[in-house]
Amino acid sequence: MLDSKVPEGPLKDKWTNYKNKCKLVNPANKRKHKVIVVGTGLAGGAAAATLAELGYEVSSFCIQDSPRRAHSIAAQGGINAAKNYPNDGDSIWRLFYDTIKGGDYRSREANVHRLAEVSNNIIDQCVAQGVPFARDYGGLLDNRSFGGAQVSRTFYARGATGQQLLLGAYSALMKEVGKGTVKLFPRREMLELVLVDGKARGIVVRNLITGDVETYAADTVILATGGYGNVFYLSTNAMNSNATAAWRAHKKGAYFANPCYTQIHPTCIPVSGDHQSKLTLMSESLRNDGRVWVPKKKGDKRKAIDIPEDERDYYLEEKYPSFGNLVPRDVASRNAKLACDDGRGVGESGLAVYLDFKDSIDRLGEDTVRGKYGNLFDMYERITDENPYKTPMRIFPAVHYTMGGLWVDYNLMSNLPGLHVLGEANFSDHGANRLGASALMQGLADGYFVIPYTVGTYLADTKLEKVDTSHPAFSEAVKEVNARTEKLLSIKGSRSVDSFHKELGLVMWEYCGMARTEEGLKIALEKIPKIREEFYKDVLVTGEGEELNQELEKAGRVADFLELGELMCRDALDRSESCGGHFRLESRTPEDEALRKDDEFSYVSAWETPADGSDPILHKEDLVFENVELTQRSYK
Repeated sequence: MLDSKVPEGPLKDKWTNYKNKCKLVNPANKRKHKVIVVGTGLAGGAAAATLAELGYEVSSFCIQDSPRRAHSIAAQGGINAAKNYPNDGDSIWRLFYDTIKGGDYRSREANVHRLAEVSNNIIDQCVAQGVPFARDYGGLLDNRSFGGAQVSRTFYARGATGQQLLLGAYSALMKEVGKGTVKLFPRREMLELVLVDGKARGIVVRNLITGDVETYAADTVILATGGYGNVFYLSTNAMNSNATAAWRAHKKGAYFANPCYTQIHPTCIPVSGDHQSKLTLMSESLRNDGRVWVPKKKGDKRKAIDIPEDERDYYLEEKYPSFGNLVPRDVASRNAKLACDDGRGVGESGLAVYLDFKDSIDRLGEDTVRGKYGNLFDMYERITDENPYKTPMRIFPAVHYTMGGLWVDYNLMSNLPGLHVLGEANFSDHGANRLGASALMQGLADGYFVIPYTVGTYLADTKLEKVDTSHPAFSEAVKEVNARTEKLLSIKGSRSVDSFHKELGLVMWEYCGMARTEEGLKIALEKIPKIREEFYKDVLVTGEGEELNQELEKAGRVADFLELGELMCRDALDRSESCGGHFRLESRTPEDEALRKDDEFSYVSAWETPADGSDPILHKEDLVFENVELTQRSYK
């Protein structure tokens, strides 16, 4: 069993007690410690800025040409906090409970409560940074609702909240870069984790401009490299979002937790053809004022405006009267799929449902709706050439977020000492389904308010030998990186990297997507090794290693996806229950809701991949619920 290192005491006191009793590094000694932070999104940018301000010597690495291009910039709808400004009954406890319930009771109580506790500090921090949150007529911070909650707790900046929050973290980071306390390394991709005496002491990166392989040493390594949704090929993630940094750490011994927990977002622009390389998200915030519906008749191909009100099925409002269109994402996605499977989907493909704003425009006026969602409506029109002010949006579920990630304890440290993992790259806070507007909350909570304490605790409590890049472990890691590169370049096959990525993505979506079965997962576990075998026989990677080579970059990432995809299917097959976004058709209620098996699966699955290439080993962390009652989730 894994030790989560959760502090003793009542839930509401655990984080306070931890901070009161944790070991500290004095200011003069902080300057002697080197910290590597990989990733400059909300979690990584916030962590690097905060640790540097505390006095640590920080090296920050990002795959983009600028930290402000991190994928956190794409987040749209908002960030949760329990400030209860609308006075509608919110509290830290309610945010904690909604998050636990929204994750279908598959997350660690202590971590989730800590997240709810520090959420309010995040808003204060960001306002102080100048983040332009929306405000009401009187100038006070405004809130709106998101799925899985009956209160308005989401702070937002129109439909560009991630961008504004990232600019705040970026400003804090660049201030430290200017002071010389952070060394910034853009256009670097982490390709290996370096362990010395079992502890994380550095990384190997590829300079994406020159192709040079570089090594960097530190006293601790922080990974904040995002999720692995691009294993499906089509997702809402940016094209260069990948799992390589986390997967390299996994192959060095870091456990990968709950890999089958992937989130399908219900409001995305539907697939329009084989030419697409990614999908576009339409913020969940749109469900505040948009009504989801499909025609009542199967195969009804009339235009939306020609379908009378009494021939429309507002299925979420009908089925879930308490939450209506603001049910959690997994629930909304499954019901959209059910409607389309029933032959009532809209659009040419029949794989879409309507998100209709007519009633809101009539009630509030077009100017008010434009003020809330104008940039989202503009984006939709540019992509689809349809005016959502005049005709309903067409939406369909798509891969968006991954709740699984590297296993971490309460300190946000993996089972490898010295390797800390933040944000979407870890598994810790969202269980089997993430509530909307919680990703930004987790990233900034981890970076600004949690890791400064826990890194200090590790450094104060650990004897670290002096290590630099001349240590043999670094040269050995470079050999491993070069060997993988040479192998990919030497194949000289006939198929493109993208063709293998698409083939893997189709298998993952078909058998490990919105609905999963034992039979389908076994088929996937037969197909994926064959795709991987063919990849290493017939992939064509053009160019050389010692140069800018995007095909080589993609090939390395797809090679890792081919291994990660298999582990995801293995985890999904092993977990024969349904919970949140992991929906096994064999385990559902008569109403087609997820049916958990708490007596069998109330644990975190943490997988170890042995170095000898043998089958992955499952480790378990039992989930203990002392403060909430495990019940069948209901949003009716």
